[in-house]
Amino acid sequence: MKRRSLLKLGLGGAVLLGVVGGGMALLRPGLVDKHMSPSARELMRAVALSVTGGLWPAEGPARDAAVQAHLDRVDANIGGYPAAVRAELSQLFALLSSSGGRLALIGMSQDWPAASVAEIQQLMNELRLSSLDLRQQIYHALRDLNTIAFFTAPEHWASTGYPGPREIP
Repeated sequence: MKRRSLLKLGLGGAVLLGVVGGGMALLRPGLVDKHMSPSARELMRAVALSVTGGLWPAEGPARDAAVQAHLDRVDANIGGYPAAVRAELSQLFALLSSSGGRLALIGMSQDWPAASVAEIQQLMNELRLSSLDLRQQIYHALRDLNTIAFFTAPEHWASTGYPGPREIP
């Protein structure tokens, strides 16, 4: 394939992705009134369990409560971001919550709740190591949103060996 043809294909793909992403965000936005939609919460729950792996309580009510509190912190953080960042996150969540967008962007065919932690960890690693900047940006966005909310919560400091902030006399 000639370089010019490759550039045209890339540009066409970017335009198509932008149009589809914008359309998806209008039809079923990932954020509603600065809060994650139910499908975005499913996505972020699955990613949170895979990114912070063994730091969660054992499966059961304690884990469910901890994950819900975590998602509330992610939601609060997103609500404080500038409008332009929230709009981009809304588009990303909308695309990754739809089966077509998920398959096109990250190659995942199943719904987030149906995927195992190991499958999502493998997917996240593939995104991290991808040669495409867009896939790496998706990885960093999903990972960073979750790790920031997780590691800033005082109840998680002890599990990571952080004693907490020092008292300043």
